[in-house]
Amino acid sequence: MLGYMNEESLRRTIETGTTWFWSRERQKLWNKGETSGNIQKVKEIRLDCDNDALLVLVEQRGVACHTGHLSCFFQELYSKEDYTRFNLDTLYEIILSRKLNPTEGSYTSQLFKEGKEKILKKIGEEIVEVLLAGMKEDRGEVIYEVSDLFYHILVLLANLKLTPQDVYRELEKRHKQKQKINSIKS
Repeated sequence: MLGYMNEESLRRTIETGTTWFWSRERQKLWNKGETSGNIQKVKEIRLDCDNDALLVLVEQRGVACHTGHLSCFFQELYSKEDYTRFNLDTLYEIILSRKLNPTEGSYTSQLFKEGKEKILKKIGEEIVEVLLAGMKEDRGEVIYEVSDLFYHILVLLANLKLTPQDVYRELEKRHKQKQKINSIKS
């Protein structure tokens, strides 16, 4: 998201470890998530080369955007045809949007409506289909079935109020632990 910080909001951000901004609309400081619960735990603050902009790296709890999107930057204005930005985070954002704003006729909205058991059943079915495709060594079918599995796993994460970033952090933690072990062995 993009927000405005003044000296006081930056000081409070550093003191509390959560993001504070100056609301020009309300003309007061506000702590991101104080009403919505969608807090941002600060991991790092970087200053640009001209000392006039900050990049605040956060662990997002919930969504950043008041529209229910993971990021405020979900509306594409321009894209080169050969550039693709679709990834698991983008797919998760679409899934989360269907959870927060159910759409008639949406398979994703229907999964959320049917609940955890249905979601878990679909994951089980997709795992079996991935295994069968892998046994056949059919690359196209493996890609197709793994895509289905990734999708259903992201639905489960959204249902449990988890994000892909939670998984990325766990993988990073494991990677760092392995690196640490390897450096001790050397």
